[in-house]
Amino acid sequence: MSAPTLPSAWSNWAGNQRANAIRVQRPTSRQEAADAVAAAAREGLTVKPVGAGHSFTAAARTDGVRLELDALASVVKVDIENKRVTVQAGMKLHALNDLLAASGLAMPNLGDIDVQTVSGAISTGTHGTGAKLGCLATFVVGLTIVTGTGEIITATATENPDIFQAARVGVGALGVLTEVTLQCTDAFTLRADERPARVDDVFASLDDHVAENDHFEMYWFPYTDLLQIKRNNRVAVADAPLHRFRGWLDDDFLPNTVFGGACRLGRAVPALVPSISKFAARALSARVYTDRSDRVFCTPRRVRFTEMEYGLPRAALPEAFAALRTIVDRMPFKIAFPVEMRFSAADDIWMSHGYGRDSAYIAIHQFVGMPYEPYMQAFEKVAIELGGRPHWGKLNWRDAESLRAVYPRFDDFLAVRDKLDPQRIFANAYTSRIFGA
Repeated sequence: MSAPTLPSAWSNWAGNQRANAIRVQRPTSRQEAADAVAAAAREGLTVKPVGAGHSFTAAARTDGVRLELDALASVVKVDIENKRVTVQAGMKLHALNDLLAASGLAMPNLGDIDVQTVSGAISTGTHGTGAKLGCLATFVVGLTIVTGTGEIITATATENPDIFQAARVGVGALGVLTEVTLQCTDAFTLRADERPARVDDVFASLDDHVAENDHFEMYWFPYTDLLQIKRNNRVAVADAPLHRFRGWLDDDFLPNTVFGGACRLGRAVPALVPSISKFAARALSARVYTDRSDRVFCTPRRVRFTEMEYGLPRAALPEAFAALRTIVDRMPFKIAFPVEMRFSAADDIWMSHGYGRDSAYIAIHQFVGMPYEPYMQAFEKVAIELGGRPHWGKLNWRDAESLRAVYPRFDDFLAVRDKLDPQRIFANAYTSRIFGA
């Protein structure tokens, strides 16, 4: 482990969360992480592990000891026969995807970016889309965690099962994940079909879209009746590769350089935002291509924004979306970013937003530097009324009492927290708000 550094400033990717730690440490093994936690506990300091900083919440903020996990990023074991891989928890998803591809394996599902660490992605309930697939944490079959007393514990569905169920989506409140074992699948190819569509047409047959595609998602452009729909399905052969220039144009230049410039213009002259949104929606063209699964799932995202996302009972999506459209129209400021809608299957992870129910997700964004709290808080009220559960890595204003009502195993999770971190070494203002002090 590198020598601890002096007080150090930190900010997340979006720039909306900042903190100054007393010291920073970079463990390279689970024992070094345990030693760092034990030392902090003796000194009465709090500890927070930090990955890529892609959470929009204050989950990683600390004025105590910051554990940066970028050096805890090696492969531990690849079990090709059982299609499993064990990696250190600080490995980035893009490195994991390349590792798996080299072994003829793949993650069954992914979100739309791959810069997060494995630990950060699973701990916050990061998910992709696919009606038969849960969040990324559902692929975890084993983990190793350092507790608030510096103890190292291994957990699976049969060994320390309560810790396993709690720590797969632990929001950084239980300890420091150091190793994760993932159940993978054989490498596969996806056929991507992306095209513009009208809101009423898509919602009229929404159940069919979700059921008939391996992965279905859609983006709504505020102030329009237009969506971009994405249908990704497994195929045997990569027979329609995307031309390199078209890929750069569609996945990098237009959504980053051009869209970023449009957002900056909209921030400077808000009255132009509806026209920009309408132009962007109408400029979309259809495309169909095939590629390695992770290359279809994940694309570069360099335009910075703030985000809130809610998981809802799947049947509630039309009502929630209709209410969101009204909120957008009534806001005293303009909404510059598209709204993303995705789908996932029920799971059994205690603090997963998909616990016990099939879910639809609505993710709302705002360009960095533009007002967002009234917009997000207005939609949060709608989501709460519909039984919504917040994505743990994205903004929310919930407290423990309101969350207990929508998470049946909430108190079981708190009991595990009491066991693993009785002195609240891993607590901060965010975890104290959502889980109680």
